[in-house]
Amino acid sequence: MNRLFGSTKRAPKPTLNDAILSTDERVDAVEVKVKKLDAELTRYRDQLKKMREGPAKKTVQQKAIRVLKQKKLYEAQRDNLQQQSFNMEQAQMTTENLRNVMATVDAMQVANKEMKKQYKNVNLDKIDQLQDEMEDLMEQANEVQETLGRSYNLPDDIDEADLEAELDALGDELEFEDEEVPSYLQDTLDLPKASEQEPKLDVKLDEFGLPIAAESPMKAQ
Repeated sequence: MNRLFGSTKRAPKPTLNDAILSTDERVDAVEVKVKKLDAELTRYRDQLKKMREGPAKKTVQQKAIRVLKQKKLYEAQRDNLQQQSFNMEQAQMTTENLRNVMATVDAMQVANKEMKKQYKNVNLDKIDQLQDEMEDLMEQANEVQETLGRSYNLPDDIDEADLEAELDALGDELEFEDEEVPSYLQDTLDLPKASEQEPKLDVKLDEFGLPIAAESPMKAQ
């Protein structure tokens, strides 16, 4: 049916990348032809070196000139195609750069709108007021700490220098008191050592373990 009435679908247009690939393929094909002509020229050059002057040599020389002209033509075509490919690559790079720039601009526009939307909810006066209130609260907290750390029953006119001098003098008095130790306390007395052995007593014990009193002799009446 498509052959009779035609198709409504259209073939997609070639992209710049497709054109670059097609041009590079043509360059490769022309390069193959140039190499073949180079091989043919080499063969004719070798023949001309071995031939003597005459009609045969002129015939070979004409063939070599014709091949050389073809080679020059293909080389010019190859250079032209390479230049076209290079120009298309430059255009592709420029297109990519422009696309990136447009994407960056779009992102910046979205960010700009979002920032404006957010800044509408920001009140600088309230922020300044909040900062002032925080500063006042910090000062009040410092005053409370100083009040709680205040010393009681101490005169206000005490100088720290006087306290340091008194502390140094107190240290000297303590050292002096340590030196004044009575002689009877400094030297240890050699006291007799107590006997570590229990004294042995010749005492008789009764059946209950109690000592029996010694019987005194009866006085004569």
